[in-house]
Amino acid sequence: MGFMKPDLPQEDPQTFLARPYLERVRVLSTHWVEHGFGSPWMVHCLYILKLVVLYAFGGLLVVSLTTDGVGGVGDVAQWWDQPVVYEKLILWTVLLEVIGLAGSWGPLAGHFDPMMGGALHWLRPGTIRLPPWPDKVPGTAGDTRRALDVVLYVALIGTLAASLVMDGDSDGLVRKEVAGLVALLIVVCGLRDRLIFLGARSEQYLPAIVFMAVFDVHDMVIALKLLIVLVWIGAGVSKFGKHFSMVVPPMVSNMPVPFSKRLRRAHYRGGTEDLRPSGLAWFMGHIMGTLVELAIPLILLFSPNRTLTVLAACAMVVFHTFIVTTFPLAVPLEWNILFGFAAVFLFVGHPVQDGYSVLDFSQGWMLPVVVVALAFFPVLGNFRPDLVSFLPSLRQYAGNWASATWAFKPGCEERLNEITGAARNHVDQLQTMGFGLLGYAPAESDMLLQKTIGWRSMHSQGRGLNSLLLRHLPDLDQRTVREAEFICNSLTGWNFGDGHLHDERLIAAVQKRLNFAPGELVVVYCESQPIHKETQDYRVIDAALGVVERGTWKVSDAIEEQPWLPNGPIPLQVTWTRPEHVEHGSAAPVEA
Repeated sequence: MGFMKPDLPQEDPQTFLARPYLERVRVLSTHWVEHGFGSPWMVHCLYILKLVVLYAFGGLLVVSLTTDGVGGVGDVAQWWDQPVVYEKLILWTVLLEVIGLAGSWGPLAGHFDPMMGGALHWLRPGTIRLPPWPDKVPGTAGDTRRALDVVLYVALIGTLAASLVMDGDSDGLVRKEVAGLVALLIVVCGLRDRLIFLGARSEQYLPAIVFMAVFDVHDMVIALKLLIVLVWIGAGVSKFGKHFSMVVPPMVSNMPVPFSKRLRRAHYRGGTEDLRPSGLAWFMGHIMGTLVELAIPLILLFSPNRTLTVLAACAMVVFHTFIVTTFPLAVPLEWNILFGFAAVFLFVGHPVQDGYSVLDFSQGWMLPVVVVALAFFPVLGNFRPDLVSFLPSLRQYAGNWASATWAFKPGCEERLNEITGAARNHVDQLQTMGFGLLGYAPAESDMLLQKTIGWRSMHSQGRGLNSLLLRHLPDLDQRTVREAEFICNSLTGWNFGDGHLHDERLIAAVQKRLNFAPGELVVVYCESQPIHKETQDYRVIDAALGVVERGTWKVSDAIEEQPWLPNGPIPLQVTWTRPEHVEHGSAAPVEA
């Protein structure tokens, strides 16, 4: 890859765009093997600069300037194990997350021009909002952002900022009433718009803020230990099954480090000819990944041996550092840095032998209540993924994701620019990126954007989604096919890989504004695999007609295919079809 230009397949963009859809998928997925997304080095430098200067140095500077007794940024020995420092680093992280300057920022998250969503979208009345339970929670119905939503969002940002600069309580900690107000505002904003709730990474940080508000410092530290251990173990459990081995190869391929092409290809069973994961990928995923996330957190939680605890904490620091170096597409870099620090602060700074074991809560009811509260949504979400976002379900890297692909008839994608928002279509963004200085030609922009389709096709659900496209769209080769996660970013200001944010509810909001004709926008969507089943549920959604087909596919069939489906669509079990579907001519199904 170059410093300023992307690394694209060595083919004329116009010639590439004229290829049939599955040929494009093959070109892009095999190119990914050796080159990843192909982002210019400049993009990664921006992320590193933001991580080091804004997040790490900026956060520590804010803490040092607003907190008595912690010294300056360089006085590490003085502040590294102080609870108020960890409290404020959590609040600093949430502030950046909710503004849009942490995760889901920049080109790798689908924000090209502008490079952030978040506040640019959520401060603007008239933009799309997505309430989680509009029919059940009074005062939350509708899909348009109002002045009330903006006021609540500004209040959340202001309260987070105040929590960082206000004097602490009598123990020198963040004031409990301020932490409680932050938690309340996150929930209230989330009831009006789940984008803000998830954008604040509430599944990671809201419990921590609640612990700040209700526990004394001793009980808070123990509860925070349980929180981070549950996140690690939940992530480890989510990697059981067939999906995660398929995540590792494209993740390693995307690392902007000077790995040899041979090493990148070694993670695939047959180099660029067979893109199923190799034994090396399985080892990296389930030994260096799953086993680490299950075993080492338990050592940290229970070990009374300081040497063992320090080694385990170092292992988790290395683990999170490795994730940072892969630059995953949702780019949760700040989260990984914070968790690396947390491993040291919580377990080395407050070890079991100093009275911080899970049995050392000041009251007996605290342990079971905290454990049940923390485990409720991960357990529910793994058995009923349709009810719980994959984020509270703790399936962030599992590969078992709700996903979707949007397919537009020619000329229809451009109409998305008519929707009120902070960003235009991604093809347009890429042409004006960096005030036009870093922009690409239209065909080159489209080619680069389609790499996300190649990436999705390298994962298990991509094989199923491509099979649905083949089944339902005889004109697939002429359509504009887009990764739904990127579409969601431009329409709502945020996404983190959560398919629930671009399901029927977002599609209905788009249809309400644009009134597509039947067949102009067809979306294929799949839900995450429940932990106790071997299948994934899918839906085919016509923007004008609603859901037109439901069914399932076996995960075992999906993982055995290549991204470009050389043997045709994987077997699909149709459970329901809307009669009007074929009558409207929106998508005459072909045999699966």
